[in-house]
Amino acid sequence: MKILLTGGNGQLGRCLQDRFPADWQISVTTSSDLDIGDAAAVERAVLAFQPDAIINAAAYTAVDKAESEPENSARVNSAGPENLARAARLIGARLVHVSTDYVFDGTAQRPYQETDNTSPVCVYGRTKLEGEKRVQELLPDAVILRTAWVFSEYGSNFVKTMLRLGEQRDALSIVSDQLGCPTYAGDIAQAIIVLLQQSAAGGIYHYCGDQQATWYDFAEQIFIQATQQGRLAKAPQLTAINTEAFPTPAQRPAYSVLDCSKVQHYGVKLSDWQKALSAVVAES
Repeated sequence: MKILLTGGNGQLGRCLQDRFPADWQISVTTSSDLDIGDAAAVERAVLAFQPDAIINAAAYTAVDKAESEPENSARVNSAGPENLARAARLIGARLVHVSTDYVFDGTAQRPYQETDNTSPVCVYGRTKLEGEKRVQELLPDAVILRTAWVFSEYGSNFVKTMLRLGEQRDALSIVSDQLGCPTYAGDIAQAIIVLLQQSAAGGIYHYCGDQQATWYDFAEQIFIQATQQGRLAKAPQLTAINTEAFPTPAQRPAYSVLDCSKVQHYGVKLSDWQKALSAVVAES
């Protein structure tokens, strides 16, 4: 299988490259060599490589910065997926597009299903939702995979931030009223590979960690692992705070647990994030 991968330098892009089957032919692109917001550039790249499938792991993920840079967020998160879908349609390629739990407003009382109403509360979420819609309009057989709270041994993420702060400070205040599911990027990568191998039907799928947690819970587990492994001599003292005590430019959903039943029909295993966390802390 020939795969064109966008966002090759990101967490998911790096994890995909670690896991692609050896007999797949991969063309890896990054934001520096392929601007997915440039329709002509995307078409040239797709026509030149003629992939069987395109995996779009590229995204503008600076959630707070997006509030002051809505055009940049829209270029990558909305126009980019549209350009990839249009190019994929030209040559009959599959498209796997990665989206986010932030398409929801966070007011649900149960895990979000793929068919639930979307109502994003920040620019990042709105531009990602617009990207989903454009993909579906152009390429109904595209696979759209929503995920959440991504971490890995690569790039910048919550785990890396906590480890860095744990080395610098004796005490930390962590938000405890936002509930979601941490998800290891390596497991997302494996899920995408399985969906392609299984020729999954087009549509929206949810994929995230197997256990819900607050950011406080997540931080607590990070420091348990870090001290057990000798990564930190001592864990900082953690104080649980409400979202209001930690204001940010972008509003975030208070509840973004995803129902992943649909994707499991293809034999995809949910992300055992606590097991993955142990390995990521060891490698970070």
